Amino acid sequence: MIYETYDVVILGSGPAGLQAAIHAARTKVSVLVIGSERKSSLYKAHVENYCCVAGISGEELLNQGVQQAKYSGAHFLNEDVIKTSQQNDGYVIQTESDRAINARALIMAMGIKRNRLGAPGEKEFIGKGVSYCVDCDANFYKGNSVAVIGDESAAVAGALTLLFYAAEVNLIVGRFQVSDNLEYQIRQSDVKLHIGRKVKEIFGHEQVEGLIMDDNQRLNVSGVFIEKGAKGAIELAALLGVALDNESFRYIVTGKQQETNVAGIYAAGDICGPPWQVAKAVGEGCVAGLAAAKYAKKVR
Repeated sequence: MIYETYDVVILGSGPAGLQAAIHAARTKVSVLVIGSERKSSLYKAHVENYCCVAGISGEELLNQGVQQAKYSGAHFLNEDVIKTSQQNDGYVIQTESDRAINARALIMAMGIKRNRLGAPGEKEFIGKGVSYCVDCDANFYKGNSVAVIGDESAAVAGALTLLFYAAEVNLIVGRFQVSDNLEYQIRQSDVKLHIGRKVKEIFGHEQVEGLIMDDNQRLNVSGVFIEKGAKGAIELAALLGVALDNESFRYIVTGKQQETNVAGIYAAGDICGPPWQVAKAVGEGCVAGLAAAKYAKKVR
């Protein structure tokens, strides 16, 4: 395992994460941004309402932000995060290639997940066997059979985690889109792999009882975890005890300095709630970057 240490680590390279990186790096602290701007919801958008910019593609805006952040001194790592934990006075971020990155301060700017499966039964059984967060709900399925659906790191890491709880873990994957290290781990594990398959339907009565795949094979499971893409900020925040809003439990609660309830952890952008606007994300990223850098200098 490769160990590295940075003053400020930023999860997410959308407008909030990039602005945080620019401002933090300019204060002469070491900064690492983890993620790909291609995964930002802004990447394929066209921006018309951002002050002082008369129309620009999201891709161009993000690419310029990456170059600005690098020029300011920030480093980038295009990998998915699979786990976060607290250690001593800082935090450890584990990535899909088995890197362990130590951070004195952490900024969560990963946006919000909008990835649903879209299969019949999904909506009806949310909270009744359908979950979008292995780290949040794995404990409810001790001794049961479960299925995880997804092609990327969140699904693979989630399936490996569920081995510690469930009696049987099925992973339904179209085509692996993970690092060689993570694919090797899942193939060597006791997870039952269903490669090249899609889910056609989730069924049950009052609770999930199983699912049907596109080859009409039925899996009798009591839990279905939909983990499409990388782990979102909500899952990673839950591992660190970061408080969420008490109405929807979808957004991280922050103060005026974008600080969370956990010392050294900050959040910015869509994960802090609406409106979903570049201007808001950039403003919050600026505040979070400066605050996180100040905190990191204090504990360094």
